Amino acid sequence: MLNVPAEGKVRGHQRAPSDSKEFHELTKRDALRQLENDLDRLLQTADSEKRTALRLEMERFADLFGRFLQEEGPSIDWNKIQKLPANAVMDYSSLKSPKNDQIRCMLDKLVVIKLNGGLGTSMGCHGPKSVIPVRSDLTFLDLTVQQIEHLNKTYDANVPLVLMNSFNTDEDTEKIIRKYKGFRVQIYTFNQSCFPRISRESFLPVAKDFDVEKDIDAWYPPGHGDFYDTFRNSGLLKKFIDEGREYCFLSNIDNLGATVDLNILNKLVGEERDDKPVEFVMEVTDKTRADVKGGTLIQFEDKLRLLEIAQVPKEHEDEFKSVKTFKFFNTNNIWASLGAIDRVLRERTLNLEIIINNKTLENGLRVIQLETAVGAAMKCFDGAVGINVPRSRFLPVKKTSDLLLVMSNLYNLKNGSLVMSPQRMFPTTPLVKLGENHFAKVKEFLGRFANIPDIIELDHLTVSGDVTFGRGVSLRGTVIIIANHGDRIDIPAGAILENKIVSGNMRILDH
Repeated sequence: MLNVPAEGKVRGHQRAPSDSKEFHELTKRDALRQLENDLDRLLQTADSEKRTALRLEMERFADLFGRFLQEEGPSIDWNKIQKLPANAVMDYSSLKSPKNDQIRCMLDKLVVIKLNGGLGTSMGCHGPKSVIPVRSDLTFLDLTVQQIEHLNKTYDANVPLVLMNSFNTDEDTEKIIRKYKGFRVQIYTFNQSCFPRISRESFLPVAKDFDVEKDIDAWYPPGHGDFYDTFRNSGLLKKFIDEGREYCFLSNIDNLGATVDLNILNKLVGEERDDKPVEFVMEVTDKTRADVKGGTLIQFEDKLRLLEIAQVPKEHEDEFKSVKTFKFFNTNNIWASLGAIDRVLRERTLNLEIIINNKTLENGLRVIQLETAVGAAMKCFDGAVGINVPRSRFLPVKKTSDLLLVMSNLYNLKNGSLVMSPQRMFPTTPLVKLGENHFAKVKEFLGRFANIPDIIELDHLTVSGDVTFGRGVSLRGTVIIIANHGDRIDIPAGAILENKIVSGNMRILDH
């Protein structure tokens, strides 16, 4: 068997330098052929009734792998990045609100899709991330269903909710959505692909058979760029087009700011729509120092496109992270024309950059995951634009520091949507950093607060070490609390900390 080491050479095999290109081509062809043989072998172990669907999925994976073998170096030539044209990013404030009597008709052309493939493991939770309680014992999924139901009731509409699950979240999600039976929301689900992880050494799948449950570490969901193919293959794309629906609004389930925006919808299907339809909208927001690794918008080869840090040459990473050079940050809230998605898939012009995700499994095996991003499709559509939206449309919960913000009095809950409290004097959210060792897991985090502090006037909070908070604590300005190793700090009930640094061992005990 021919191994393909990372540097693309086979030891002990002497060739003249002029042959090296041809040699690389041969090793790549061999690697692809071997992978396809291995995928065939895996397919033979699958249930016969599932085999046809799985074969299509493995063909898509082999196509992705073939492209991965052909690509060398970053996919963007840094020197060819062009200045963003003046009309590439619209300002949200320039959008007009629709007239009330048009809203129902507009909503009838919309489908809401939530990316629901992630687990809550990074926050110490089991099962889908969407079922973590975030506010008043309501989960991400509860809040999403409340939002859509409120829209449907208010405007006598019928906006469907679609969840893109992964093999990690599908079974649990199906059980949970039964409780929404009586709600005025039609919920549909479909699964994104399940692709095999590839060994870094052999470039072959690490799975021995198609029993995913038995060896779950050998498989992975390949990023949200997989949405387009799996949405079509589920039959839902055709169903919604046949119903006369025109656009989908797609966002991450953990972004609590990603609600249906009627002003954006008005631009796409209402009276403000352009003569030449906008087929793809990416919501962006002003980049802050907290967003330096997130994707941004660039003009490249006369097309607007998403640039992710994985595509940036190492020597330009600092430039990419600069708030001055690249002002915008991708929220992953995307509006796309259903008809255009159908056309791009039929014409096979969907070409998404490959994100190479290197992982090490618990058994020490080094593997590669090949992924794609949903926003990377932007360059494949006509009339793609960015809309610079307020920061309030980007409220992701990736860590417990984000959870602290959304559970606090900084926000009020209204019909499933979080609205910043009018008592907050400025629109930015505080910067919160909680120590990994004591606050990373949701259960630990909740155990350290008798209740969530008042943070209406907070600018910056850093907490490190063994720290607990009593009931009714108020944090204002910049507060830094650092318990030294082996020490513990208990912030007493009712304490008001304003522009304070607390360090060492401050333990206040009741007697």
